[in-house]
Amino acid sequence: MYIAIEGIDTAGKSTQIESLRSLFPDALITKEPGGTTAGVAIRNMVLHGNLVSKTAELFLFLADRAEHTESLIVPNLDRLIISDRSAVSGMAYASVQNLCDESTLVLLNRLVTGGTLPEAVFILKLTPEELTFRLSQKEHDVIESRGIDYLLSIQDALISAAYALGIRTHVIDATQSIDTITTEISTLLKGAL
Repeated sequence: MYIAIEGIDTAGKSTQIESLRSLFPDALITKEPGGTTAGVAIRNMVLHGNLVSKTAELFLFLADRAEHTESLIVPNLDRLIISDRSAVSGMAYASVQNLCDESTLVLLNRLVTGGTLPEAVFILKLTPEELTFRLSQKEHDVIESRGIDYLLSIQDALISAAYALGIRTHVIDATQSIDTITTEISTLLKGAL
């Protein structure tokens, strides 16, 4: 089973994935972008580079997704795969930037994944107040420096994108304790395995 953990920056995706790693030790843990050698280069280029074109950013993410799907996801579909981000994020970021319409984004993501999308997505949702607090505790990358309103619009777009892609979607309150969130995700996951 292929699942993805989604959420805006600081929502707790990495923390939850580490918790799930201990609960599901045989799972393949990966991430987008950056789950492959090419993905690491793409991730650095987008998050720490000086791209002017948002369209270039979109296509770099799509290139990473194609490589990730073909080299990691498809060969391991017989295992539990837990990915930090997926096509859901790609669609959400592109839609907020109004790069193209939703149907085009669905088509592009289905094309680069060969139709292999997560069976379920768990979206960690923050309140504006909690997001403000968490951002105040860290240095910002290129995406985070676009501001709180931008990140909140991404959060809403994540949910819309998951539904547009036809993925079973679970929205989880990310202001809860780490253990409570882990229990909620693992209970839903065990019920689906």
